[in-house]
Amino acid sequence: MGRQDSRPVVILADDDDAITSNLAPFLERAGLAVHVASDGEAALELVERLDPDGCILDVLMPRADGREVLRRLRADGHWLPVILLTQVGESTERAIALEEGADDYLNKPFDPYELLARLRAVLRRARPGRRPLSASPALRAGSLRMDRISRRAWLKDTELLLTPKAMLLLDYLLTHPDELMSRDRLLEVLWGFDFPVGTRAVDNRIAELRRALGDEPTRPEWIATVPGQGYRFVARVDEVR
Repeated sequence: MGRQDSRPVVILADDDDAITSNLAPFLERAGLAVHVASDGEAALELVERLDPDGCILDVLMPRADGREVLRRLRADGHWLPVILLTQVGESTERAIALEEGADDYLNKPFDPYELLARLRAVLRRARPGRRPLSASPALRAGSLRMDRISRRAWLKDTELLLTPKAMLLLDYLLTHPDELMSRDRLLEVLWGFDFPVGTRAVDNRIAELRRALGDEPTRPEWIATVPGQGYRFVARVDEVR
């Protein structure tokens, strides 16, 4: 039997009632059907029962934390979009969250409108029954290819020699194509809040990528500047099988 409710179904898993009691009604008002779980095992049971369109998982939860839930979902072939909620300053958590196949993450405390925008973006990119770009080991965009396991990238047959931050930036852009990325968001992804650098550092890494890719800012093939807002990866990205 199909769903009686046409709204996207989302699992919100967090053991903090102060968050779920406010966030769930907010997401419901935004047009989502939200089901709340207070621990990881309950979240997994809801996924099996409801076949949701997406999940929001707190990293720190009883019974099974958010990362364990994510690993078990991916191991069982559940490719639904997942956003992890991490703690501010835990740069290791951020990096691992992306490497383990999270579609995105947000640091706590977060702006609910930012979460809603990121949730809509991952739901829009979702490919039912197919592995998301964030969980794919290798990606291709035109003549650009990236092995996400070894963190190596090639333009045609030439390997790109990039700084670790530029490689991380390239990985994040490839897994979030056609999504507006503000400088603040990229700053958070690349450095986190625990490093006192300015948004100019983001511009420098974008410039490094453009030099490596031979991309012209006025006629971008890969990275477009959105005036006053940030950047957007404009090329089509596919999984390399």
